[in-house]
Amino acid sequence: MTIQLVQKAGVFAESKEVARAIRIQQLIPTLEKNEDIILDFTGIEWTNQAFIHVLISDLIRNYGNDVLEKIQFKFCNETVKGIISIVTDYMQESE
Repeated sequence: MTIQLVQKAGVFAESKEVARAIRIQQLIPTLEKNEDIILDFTGIEWTNQAFIHVLISDLIRNYGNDVLEKIQFKFCNETVKGIISIVTDYMQESE
């Protein structure tokens, strides 16, 4: 499943409520079907740690670090890549 985040989060992906809705309504059901996920960041100019944390931290906590093998982060600019790395590194270290 490909999720185009800009459609829900806008160009400044910062709403924790939006991240939570995406996680609950799309990411978890897709993982429960054992399907891969592509998070398409096309058009996202900026995000914050809180958005990414709410989007994926519970997935790592509940499914383990291996869940990251099921999720691809595509078309991220350097700023977004850095924030995703911070969150994923932190969550993997805490496991």
